[in-house]
Amino acid sequence: MIHGVDFIGICVNYLCHDGKGRFLFNKRSQEARDERERWDCGGGKLEFGKTVVENLQQEIQEEYCADVLEYEFLGYRDVFREYEGKKTHWLAVDFKVLVDPAQVRNGEPHKFDEIGWFSIDALPTPLHSQIPTMLEKYKERL
Repeated sequence: MIHGVDFIGICVNYLCHDGKGRFLFNKRSQEARDERERWDCGGGKLEFGKTVVENLQQEIQEEYCADVLEYEFLGYRDVFREYEGKKTHWLAVDFKVLVDPAQVRNGEPHKFDEIGWFSIDALPTPLHSQIPTMLEKYKERL
């Protein structure tokens, strides 16, 4: 059984920020599952037995080596895509998360070629296919 293909997958996505208008993005490597060489904000599938917040904290620690200082639930999105010729459906649970930039490192160099801080009006390109929709939905709260 494959998440998002055989059943609706649930993922926790996050826009990490420094509290001063900068947001943390990662450039997906050739080893990433999909959307290779595109800039993404961060996320991961919800793991069985973990709360959404526990999953959020774990993913940020794994990907960016940082603690969650504060978080704000932004909302959810139904994400319909195609992956390897199959239609997929994910429910994305989205957060805005404050982290300490001094803690941030690339915790998954096998998945990310690089990480960087950017303002919303000067994001790197190309972006992950879902980022524009996410930013549009939450623009008033970022």
